[in-house]
Amino acid sequence: MLLIRYQKNTVLGTKRRLNRALLSAGLLGSVFLTGCAGADAPTQADVKKADTAIASNPVMTQAAAPPPAVRWQQLPTAPAAARAAVLEAKEAVRTKNWRRLPELIPIAKADPVLGAYPAYWHLRQQLHDTTSPVPTDQLWQFLREYDDEYLAERLKGDWAIAAARGGDFKVINQLNPADLGNSQVRCASAYGMHMTQQSLDTQRILSQFRPGASCWTLLDQLWVDKAIGFNDVRDLMRAALEQGKVDQARRFAAIIFDGRQMQDYTALMKSPRNWLDQKQSVAGQADIELVSLALSRLGRANNRAEQAQYIEQNWKDKIPTDNLNWVWGQFGLVPALRVEADAARWYRKSGNTPKTDYNSAWEVRSELRQYPIEWKYVQRAVEKMSAAQAAEPVWVYWRARALEAQGNQAEARAAYESITDDLGFYGQLANEELGRAIPLPSKPSAVTPAEMQDVQTRPGLLRALALFDLGWRAEATPEWGFALRGMNDRQLRAAAELARNHHVYDRVVNTSLLTKHEVDFGQRFVAPFEGGVTEKARLIGLDPAWVYGLIRQESRFMTDARSGVGASGLMQLMPATAKWTANKIGMSDFKPSMVNDFEVNTILGTNYLNMVLQQLNGSEVLASAGYNAGPKRPLNWRSRLQGPVEGAIFAETIPFTETRLYVKNVLSNATYYSMVFSGQPHSLKQRLGTIVPTANSGTQLP
Repeated sequence: MLLIRYQKNTVLGTKRRLNRALLSAGLLGSVFLTGCAGADAPTQADVKKADTAIASNPVMTQAAAPPPAVRWQQLPTAPAAARAAVLEAKEAVRTKNWRRLPELIPIAKADPVLGAYPAYWHLRQQLHDTTSPVPTDQLWQFLREYDDEYLAERLKGDWAIAAARGGDFKVINQLNPADLGNSQVRCASAYGMHMTQQSLDTQRILSQFRPGASCWTLLDQLWVDKAIGFNDVRDLMRAALEQGKVDQARRFAAIIFDGRQMQDYTALMKSPRNWLDQKQSVAGQADIELVSLALSRLGRANNRAEQAQYIEQNWKDKIPTDNLNWVWGQFGLVPALRVEADAARWYRKSGNTPKTDYNSAWEVRSELRQYPIEWKYVQRAVEKMSAAQAAEPVWVYWRARALEAQGNQAEARAAYESITDDLGFYGQLANEELGRAIPLPSKPSAVTPAEMQDVQTRPGLLRALALFDLGWRAEATPEWGFALRGMNDRQLRAAAELARNHHVYDRVVNTSLLTKHEVDFGQRFVAPFEGGVTEKARLIGLDPAWVYGLIRQESRFMTDARSGVGASGLMQLMPATAKWTANKIGMSDFKPSMVNDFEVNTILGTNYLNMVLQQLNGSEVLASAGYNAGPKRPLNWRSRLQGPVEGAIFAETIPFTETRLYVKNVLSNATYYSMVFSGQPHSLKQRLGTIVPTANSGTQLP
């Protein structure tokens, strides 16, 4: 194994930093990153994300908005005392020293850039404090003073939640807060509309439900008012159980079941077989559902075949066919998530009864893991999906593969063709299936000085940059997203260039991803740090394009990034992994405080990645999975294969949602970076390769 021995670079040193002021990690908080070297990946119960590229999701979705009425020719200078008051107010919030805020607000207000923040924090706290009266006059005053700024819209949402809690529906409707991506604000707004007899799209509300006080209140009220029915809440309960969210499922159950039925629910969740053995009869909708739940829980046992025989002999004719089919679908989901070979067997018993999108996806994946693949079942599984789910590029691609394998070339080619414009993993593969090189979008014309001047004078963007300079990422990111409202493609590209000029590389990528017609790969696949990453990769024989693809997914090139589980820096190293790797390569002067340093992080990250790659037989698919979920897991998944599989199938059937998305994005990124760096076509299929079942011999890597 090739390791680069650590030597301190006399030119760059180990203290190289971007020229940006950073606060302590305590103020940075979590930035919700997707990967972390050596970290434990979340279970399916922890993570549920749609199978769309993480990279394509904007920070928030905003309706069109007019250009700002006020322009700043340059970032206004804040009086020293005012800025100091803002900083002290931030610390007061962190320490919950709420009494200090009113003293700081009048001083901080003189800061023309960030002066609104202390007042916002104070008003938000008053809204959260249920023992204090709502400061109505001050709230309206703040909204007037900072009209059309991000904090005003944020405060509207905070106030709407408080108003819903207090039953002030008139205020909720007056506020009409913008959708900033907060599910509880959406529920509070819907609650206000419902309680004032305005029409609601209840199916949309149900599809966007997220647990929280406002959403539970809304759901309870919709149930009481018969605006939603038994099956609506039942489906939410079932979906929660599929994802292992048992507390959430119990809360849904308490809506549709009465007191006696909830006693049954508790008993069957504890011991389904015992409860079923004591059950004498089945009568009514709720009773049928309780029996169905109990039967589905039998699928979690190790003796699944024996439990299925029990169902066939005792319960098959006592519940409706759709309920029985749902039970068999649950019998399939359990082994699918455990990477067991018999999942497809149970899914094939589940008929055409609709499943959740989550379970429908796993039905297709279970068929892809069969050896040999029976493509007719792959096709059937995709065609059982909802129309919206089946239209996603991932399922269009696998249905096309199934059609092609069964000799339906014309329909397969048409399906591939329909997703070739998708710039993600499956759009790339579709182009290759059609015998084409993966294309790069035509380079759009450069952003003009006038377009740059436009974005350089927008207060929202400049305020966000000031927050980034302070290291206040939690405040800066939504400010930036709010300022992008209503921008066309040219303006978005100019904003991305502004972010690049200030070394805020995650905003370069995410802002560029919002363009619809002008696609600038120089922004979407930015490659900062002046070849430093490439140098570290080449020193140990790693493909720089793969390393860049991984960093783009890990941290979006934020050297100060921290994940929710404690990973740090450009390559998102866990503390224990960083220490272990430093010892392994002889970095004797390593200290945990050095992990965000560009030199240290890239040396440790590339060396650890190389160790994982060597352990996993040179497969970038397996190594990417190991870097995200820990190397023990892909070793285990590979050992459970029934025969050789395409790398694309292995990636698509990874049982952790986060890791599955991560691997597909990293390999897709790497392919594009290869093309950008070389100017030559590159193959994603070749990069994915074939994964061959191998006995799990274990690993000493963390």
